[in-house]
Amino acid sequence: MMIDMHAHWKPSEIADALRARTREPRIVRGIDGVEVLKAPRMADTPLAEAFNDAVVELERMDRQDVSVSVLSVLGSFCWIEAQPIDEALPLCRKVNDGLAAICAAHPGRFAAFAALPLTDKAAAAAEFERVLELPGMIGAQLPGNLFLTRDNAEAARPLLAVANRHKAVVFIHHGPRPGDAFPKVAGSTDNARRRNGTLDMQASLSSVMVTLCLTDLLADYPDATVVVHNLGGNIPYEVERMDHRCLLDTPDEELPSARFRRAAAVYVDCNSFGSRAIEAAVRLYGAERIVCGTDGSAFGVDWTRKALEEAEIGTEAREAILYRNAATIMARAGEGVVKAKVAA
Repeated sequence: MMIDMHAHWKPSEIADALRARTREPRIVRGIDGVEVLKAPRMADTPLAEAFNDAVVELERMDRQDVSVSVLSVLGSFCWIEAQPIDEALPLCRKVNDGLAAICAAHPGRFAAFAALPLTDKAAAAAEFERVLELPGMIGAQLPGNLFLTRDNAEAARPLLAVANRHKAVVFIHHGPRPGDAFPKVAGSTDNARRRNGTLDMQASLSSVMVTLCLTDLLADYPDATVVVHNLGGNIPYEVERMDHRCLLDTPDEELPSARFRRAAAVYVDCNSFGSRAIEAAVRLYGAERIVCGTDGSAFGVDWTRKALEEAEIGTEAREAILYRNAATIMARAGEGVVKAKVAA
């Protein structure tokens, strides 16, 4: 059994908005009259295959023994959050209502993170409040660039306050704030996908974890839970150097490793990593702070299972990462969204 806390979703509710766009991602009609989704760094996708379908996803989940998937909007669709508020709010509401409808139609199999209109934080907070009353909604997805530094994260306080009031989850995924230049590396650069999708992503997530764990940002939000993907960046294998520099530069300061370890409200997922990296993360954070993530793909599930099977972490830690930790997080988030399934 697996609970997948990082299952990206391509919502069909924004198809009309994609047709109206003048740059990618957008829906266009080819010379053969067939509509396709054109997106950066992806081959043209026929519209019949461009969006996710709950029935198809359930069939895959059953084949791969995934008991619950927590849905979040795929990054290339998150442009909806960065539009002017009069465009972003109705689009986010459409997506969130669609995600809640999926959760309601398949109780115990899906939960979801909301998309929020980030160009207006007050409106985003209001939408966050609204969606937490809907079936299956356990939190919201926010872009990593909002947490790159303590100063950046000040803008997230209204959203953290909502999460705290409702004991909800904030899923922090690598991505831009409205107005950020993104991605950092131009597509014409050598190895652009590796530079953007691994080097920059992991470095950025490391900065996010420093903000969350080595500052007092979360002190005012003790009832909020935070999940950062991809093992929280490179922290598990850079923390020894951080400790070394701390001993040399600020010997009276508590070691970073100790502060990362006791940041109990901050979880990481093991999406896209192999056994050795998972072992390092268990040594740093503890197995109780790691959950599964797969990007919502069949390949991601197979990769994650293999990595966990090969990791030398023991059966108890493996089962905690596969499902127990996520079950605890979702039970805390409340309203019985997945309780029947995870209690089995």
